Amino acid sequence: MRGDALAARLLRPRSAAEACRLLARTPGAIALAGGTDAMVAWNAGGLAGRTFVDLSRLRPWTRIRANRAELTIGALATHAAIIDDPFVRRRLPLLAAACATVGGVQIQNRGTLGGNIANASPAGDTFPPLAVYEAAVVATNGTARREIPFLDVFAGVKRTTLAPGELIEAVRVKAPRRPGRQMFRKVGTRAAQAISKAVAAGLLWLRRDGTVEELRFALGSVAPTVRRLRAAEAYVRGRRLTPEVVGEAARLVAEDVSPIDDVRSTAAYRLAVSRNLLSSFLSARP
Repeated sequence: MRGDALAARLLRPRSAAEACRLLARTPGAIALAGGTDAMVAWNAGGLAGRTFVDLSRLRPWTRIRANRAELTIGALATHAAIIDDPFVRRRLPLLAAACATVGGVQIQNRGTLGGNIANASPAGDTFPPLAVYEAAVVATNGTARREIPFLDVFAGVKRTTLAPGELIEAVRVKAPRRPGRQMFRKVGTRAAQAISKAVAAGLLWLRRDGTVEELRFALGSVAPTVRRLRAAEAYVRGRRLTPEVVGEAARLVAEDVSPIDDVRSTAAYRLAVSRNLLSSFLSARP
């Protein structure tokens, strides 16, 4: 490994308040949850001489709590724990499906939802489901909490709106009423252990007359942050999903995404895939 352990400093707070104080008082300190992304940077030699604040002693943050309508996922809950949770499997299946695509079994057993969000990768697989479920992130500075709408947590590639010394404590998700149609889809170079070229989640409710009551559709890996397709969502509301309407909704995808060319794919491919994902979802038989 290229990281220099002797040059690193490890702090192990016993409480959330202590963890937040240490982060606020130590410029450049890195909060360490599952460490799956940190170890990649460490191996590349990018974290030499840094201070790490290990959150592993904050055991309450590993809990997943549910009532009939809402789920609270502690920031240190692993992807594997989320996959195994009965409430998630039954009421939030898109989130369970997304967690099952995060890396391999080892990463799922180690990586945490809070760490995944704080890392703020444009390609976070859990982000589109959390966006369509309209989740909220609970942030704390050790003395006070605030709730941030999920989409408002991200400020750009690898950047969040968290304040210095502020940590993600939990994610809250209200289970939506049962949709008429739902989908999670990851497009990558292979079925597992691949970074997404595009990742999508969708929920659709239809009225009895066949017109759209509500569409929620989100895409990841096609913009600096996860995006809801607001233009397409607004366009289809109140309309029947005819081929013409589906085609126009797909055209409007470009208003909400801004894909790029990189080593994994091209902007043109990502835009085409994004349109195809939305079109296939809207055109599917009930």
